[in-house]
Amino acid sequence: MNMRPSRRRGGQPVGHQAPSSHRSAPDRGGRGGRGAVSAPRGTCWLYGQHAVQAALENPARKLRQLLVTAEAQETLTSRLEGGFPIQPVRTERAALDTLCGPDAVHQGMALLVDVLAQPDMDTVLEQPGPVLVLDQVTDPRNIGAILRSAAAFGAVAVVMQDRNAPEETGTLARAASGALEIVPLIRVVNLSRVLDALKSRGLWVVGLDAGGGVLDGAAFHQRRVALVLGAEGAGLRRLTREHCDEIAGLAMSSRMESLNVSNAAAVALYEMFRHR
Repeated sequence: MNMRPSRRRGGQPVGHQAPSSHRSAPDRGGRGGRGAVSAPRGTCWLYGQHAVQAALENPARKLRQLLVTAEAQETLTSRLEGGFPIQPVRTERAALDTLCGPDAVHQGMALLVDVLAQPDMDTVLEQPGPVLVLDQVTDPRNIGAILRSAAAFGAVAVVMQDRNAPEETGTLARAASGALEIVPLIRVVNLSRVLDALKSRGLWVVGLDAGGGVLDGAAFHQRRVALVLGAEGAGLRRLTREHCDEIAGLAMSSRMESLNVSNAAAVALYEMFRHR
C-alpha cells in the first residue's frame, strides 16, 4: 500500500449503506485452510487463547461447543472471571490439529460459534471515534490485524465491501487477538454509497494513499473522520478516491516506499488517537 504523500489534492464528495450481509461459508481454519475440518454453515471455529477467551466473554456470541486440552482448560479457568458460559469438552491436541489445520496455533482450545450478527451503521455511529473503510483488502490476517489496531485506538467499526471480503474465520479472529468481539466488522455492497452516507452523517472521509498531503491528526481535532485504505499494491480504486473528501499519506522515511496495509492502518489510527 503506497502511503507516500505527494502535492496533488484529490477527491470530491459524491451514496447508501448496503443491507447487512451474513454469508456463512464454512471456516477452514489454519493457514489457508489446509487440512482443517469444515464448520457447519453459519458457524465458524475460533481458536487461540485471546480469540476464544474474548468470544466466551462476549454476551453477543452464540456459543455451540468448546474443545480444550487439560492444560488449556486450566488456563481458561484462571482467566474467565465469571466461569465458563458453556461446558468445556476435554480433547487431545492431535484432535485440535486436525480440526483447525496443521498450521493453526490453537493453544489447546477451539470454540464453535455462530458468526456475529452485523449492526446497522446508525447504531455504530452512536459511539464516538473514527471509522475504518477497507477498499478490496482481502487477506484475513491483515483484516484481523486492522481490527486489533482499531480496538486499540478507538475506532468504532471496520467497513469492507462484501464481494471481496473474507469470511469470519478462525484465522481472522486469531489475528485480531480478541478484537473481533470488540469492533464491529460491517460488510456492505457499495463502498461509494457508504462513503457518501458517512459524509451525510458528518464524517470527513480521508483516503490514505499517494496524491495528497501528510496525514496530520491535529488538523482533525474537531472533526470525526473515516479513514479509507486500499489493497496493497493497487491502493485505492479510482471511484473510491473520488468519493473521499481528501487524500493523505503517512509521514515516513524516504528509504521505504510503502507499508503493509495493516501497519498503515495502525500508524494512521495512532496519529488520529494521539490528538483526541
